[in-house]
Amino acid sequence: MHLAAALNARPRRLLQAGLSLVALTALVGVAPRAGRAESSSPAPQATPATPSTAQQKALASHLRQQGAVFYGAWWCPHCVHQKEMFGSEAAVLLPYVECDQDQAGRERCAAAQIRAFPTWELKGQRREGVLSLEELQVWSVFPQGSTQR
Repeated sequence: MHLAAALNARPRRLLQAGLSLVALTALVGVAPRAGRAESSSPAPQATPATPSTAQQKALASHLRQQGAVFYGAWWCPHCVHQKEMFGSEAAVLLPYVECDQDQAGRERCAAAQIRAFPTWELKGQRREGVLSLEELQVWSVFPQGSTQR
């Protein structure tokens, strides 16, 4: 292979590998935890624009009371989507741990052996990926019709 052809082939292979990773991440709904260097200026956490329902707020409070933990990263689109499912008021009530904004968060997530985002933990069990509100209700034994919290 000529040098020019070899140099042109490498970027194509890297692009193909990158696109494959993006497609797999979108398909599975889980962002892999990258071994990231110190972020220079992480983007601020966006609050979802949609208002929360009473049910969404009650579920977020219930998850916190049950001792659930939601591990995520500011740059993870699946984590953003998970928060958006709760609406603006409930999103700030979630038992959220930011794994990549500062050293303390990175250390906490490393100690918890977080491998993917989002990751939920509840009563010794772990679930990776975006969970529907219904899945969270069933898993956390959320009382049906509960809206007073």
